[in-house]
Amino acid sequence: MQYQKTLRLILALLLLSPTALAQSAAKPAVPDAVRLREHVTYLASEKLEGRRTGTPGAEEAARYVAREFMRYGLRPGGNTASKELTEQSYFQEFPYVAGVELGKGNEMLLSQRGSNEGHGSLVFRVGEDWMPLGFGSNGKIEGTPRFVGYSITAAEQNYDDYKRTNAAGMIAFALAGNPDGDNPHGRFARAGELRFKAAAARAAGAKALVVITGEEEFKKERLTTLRYDNAGGEAGLPVVVISRQAAAQILGLKNGESDLSKLQEWATRHESNVDPVMTSADILALPTSGIKLSVTTDVVRKNAPAANVVGVLEGSDAKLKSEVIVLGAHYDHLGRGGEGSLAAREGEVHHGADDNASGTAGLIELARLFAAERGKLRRTVVFVAFGGEEEGLIGSSFYVQSPALPLEQTVAMLNMDMIGRLRNGALNVGGVGTAAELRALVEELNRTTIVAPVVADRGGAKSGAKKDDKTGEGKVENPRQISGPYLSPPLGMPSGPAIISGPDGRTTSPGLMGERFALRLSEDGFGPSDHSSFYARRVPVLFFFTGSHEDYHKPSDTADRVNYEGEALVLQLVRDIVYRLQQTDARPTYAVARAEANTRTTFRISLGTVPSYAESTDGLKLDAVREGSPAAAAGLKAGDKIVKLAGHDIRNVYDYTQALSEMKAGREYEVELLRDGQRLTLKVTPAERK
Repeated sequence: MQYQKTLRLILALLLLSPTALAQSAAKPAVPDAVRLREHVTYLASEKLEGRRTGTPGAEEAARYVAREFMRYGLRPGGNTASKELTEQSYFQEFPYVAGVELGKGNEMLLSQRGSNEGHGSLVFRVGEDWMPLGFGSNGKIEGTPRFVGYSITAAEQNYDDYKRTNAAGMIAFALAGNPDGDNPHGRFARAGELRFKAAAARAAGAKALVVITGEEEFKKERLTTLRYDNAGGEAGLPVVVISRQAAAQILGLKNGESDLSKLQEWATRHESNVDPVMTSADILALPTSGIKLSVTTDVVRKNAPAANVVGVLEGSDAKLKSEVIVLGAHYDHLGRGGEGSLAAREGEVHHGADDNASGTAGLIELARLFAAERGKLRRTVVFVAFGGEEEGLIGSSFYVQSPALPLEQTVAMLNMDMIGRLRNGALNVGGVGTAAELRALVEELNRTTIVAPVVADRGGAKSGAKKDDKTGEGKVENPRQISGPYLSPPLGMPSGPAIISGPDGRTTSPGLMGERFALRLSEDGFGPSDHSSFYARRVPVLFFFTGSHEDYHKPSDTADRVNYEGEALVLQLVRDIVYRLQQTDARPTYAVARAEANTRTTFRISLGTVPSYAESTDGLKLDAVREGSPAAAAGLKAGDKIVKLAGHDIRNVYDYTQALSEMKAGREYEVELLRDGQRLTLKVTPAERK
């Protein structure tokens, strides 16, 4: 086996070097797989209930990280005032809406036009017949109901429900879901999401959106559970879900469920060559013109504590200690499911061991290692455990706006997200194109002399080579087969790891050169994790990720499935990169990285903007604009707030996405934005997406 060959080579090198064992005492400390297991086991435990931002479990996770930072003597970098050093001292608190509840003013009435409100009106009961949705706007709306199919506008599919049923100035009634049914990979999977249905309704001029449940029993409909996501802010119009029975009454369907099924068939089959059971003329002739629907929505948003956890190790070089390397990992996860979960049902604890207790444990372990050698850190290292990542990079977006140390002095950010499932030596490293030196640096250190992780038993003894119970001979264990064809080291030797040298310049014995990992490198600095917030501010970044798996965003992502020895190897590479960045006087040279192709998007065009996913109701703020992009050519800048695009009013990221879906490459569009208190109008020409 390759693993055994590697072991024999290392043993041979040690025999050729009589002083190797004596020199091993001088080598730098290495990541401890047992410590990693302990951290992940606690963070991913039932006690913390999935660490959803704003919950007691997430707060306890933050306190756990803060206690570890305090133990290793990190200086607090939080924004909470405290005379004494406490866990709270490390908290950088940020605003967060944890949930919503019904207010006292919710009301839905159906009456004949001209009649006095309340006299002869049909009253629908909130919670029984209908329910406001948490992201909808509060207010009172009156208007005529109009059935609009699925409320989907998808220009890339040449599909627009609102071209067939004009809903301007009316209350749009739409079916839940999309014409493709439950197919998660269908053409309308994104456009059929509620946020995009609401954006399409608002773009079409509807006063409100009423979504007709797909469940026969209203209380079994998952949409009736009030929830709120912080990523997109309010929808800009009231959005409610209604029972099928109440919808049939309002739309004047005499045969109730039977007629409603015909409406659904019309909405689903109108594209096909098969004649639908109803026509657009039938829809427009529904007896709703003489009635008035009044809807009042009152949803109360509840704020909850949320925070990043920030610890600082000050550099020792008189000049370079003003420069900063940020190490980051998000500690939040999905709680008991709901928004973002891929589980079949809500309610089970989503443990989030790999995502991202693994990265958080790695951050803590690196804090321990660097704290033990703080005198060798020339530049300051800031450790940040981010909250709100699963909700849309909320914590990291807040940090780059209010950093513990000036962002312009931040020379690099290294992000660890899901580093606990190393398989066959494969490691993804993103961001190698964000500075001129990073690709070569990562490739070089991947080839450099290997340092093995320490694996200690519960009694503290170093282990890895164990005696066979029967023969008493040394036996090396490799339970997860992490080496593959690459020269990953054994887990340890009887006298400690048989390690030779490290990239911090200290040589302890002859080395064995080889590749630690099968690297999968990508240049782009943007991606679905917290490093994006930093690259948007022109900070070079690296992103470490061992790959997705079938337990992603499910309750089955548990601590027993993490490859702790593999994670220790990943952390060794991260540690070596940090030391190399400490060695050189010159900071990494920021570069515009090549954008990676996004295979999930259905847009045909690209502007080159990076939108902020923070809550917004008065426009879409840009976190960044890619250099050389159509947006940059038009004069858009990071920090601009787009309020109108291609004739569409923009309040949030969903309005913005809706507008993008209707734009065409090569055609000029107006974009209105707010910059430094002024309203500007620019012209932008989208490029065809490659």
